[in-house]
Amino acid sequence: MPENAKTAAHDENTAHTERTVHTESAGNAGNAGNAGDSGDGSTARTAPDGSEGTWYGGNADDVLVVKGLRRSYGAVRAVDDVSFTLPHGGSLGIVGESGSGKTTTARIVVGLEKADEGEVHVRGRSRTERRRGRAHRLARAREVQMVFQDPLQSLDPRTSVEAALRETLRLHFPDRDHDRRVRELLDQVGLGTRAADALPRRLSGGQRQRVAIARALAVEPAVLVLDEAVAALDVSVQAQILNLLADIREQTSIGYLFITHDLGVVRCVTDDVIVMRHGAVVEAGRTADVLAAPQHPYTRLLLESVPRPGWDPERIAAARRAL
Repeated sequence: MPENAKTAAHDENTAHTERTVHTESAGNAGNAGNAGDSGDGSTARTAPDGSEGTWYGGNADDVLVVKGLRRSYGAVRAVDDVSFTLPHGGSLGIVGESGSGKTTTARIVVGLEKADEGEVHVRGRSRTERRRGRAHRLARAREVQMVFQDPLQSLDPRTSVEAALRETLRLHFPDRDHDRRVRELLDQVGLGTRAADALPRRLSGGQRQRVAIARALAVEPAVLVLDEAVAALDVSVQAQILNLLADIREQTSIGYLFITHDLGVVRCVTDDVIVMRHGAVVEAGRTADVLAAPQHPYTRLLLESVPRPGWDPERIAAARRAL
């Protein structure tokens, strides 16, 4: 859902740090002189799935390229010049407090909101220009899927697990063997056929999230966006779902975009991370590097805000006011 932070004032002093994740400049430098280089950062190439496309950042190993996204609500810039890339099979975390712009960025990537400026490319194809036609809409939906924080709100309470999966498969793959695919999906998310006839209200929170993940995987997306997908679950169930997601990524090479405020989740399941504040990226890099030696004061504040022995909430509050 759109973030509550549209009233936050944009910090004019926030700037991108020199440390970046898969920077466009490095990508362009590494591909200088390639045939098809247009000189604007785009390169005509054949995508890993065999289709033709234009690769922004010049790296055909990237399944997702986000370039210069901006989104304003009145005078408030919810997303301000956000750029990042996600490699095939990679896992990128977007971290920030409420109002940082992380969920708005995710919704733009998925297509639930439209950017004022900027580009989003998946498998080398632009998602910015929307073409008409049912076939194009379905193809676009298959590229990126989203798993929300509350699966009970995203699942039809009147539809059983099996029926929900069959509906998705009929829409996107009408000629396939749906019986076999439903069994595969249930096994993939650790549910099995015993849950096939259950309605969402009969399932636990963890089981419902597994159903939501299975439904997203049914269309074989290139990118799975997880918006606080484990935030509403008990800690033990969180661990189970995160382990499940790690197994799925290893099996399928799907790219993950984790939207979260939880640095523990970021540490466990992401390769790279970007930190957002007031709509802008303030720090980016390999997850282990950023968490071990944060360069930006806001990143340090996020790390220091995690309760632990010796934690001083008054000092944290004073540091927050000083930013």
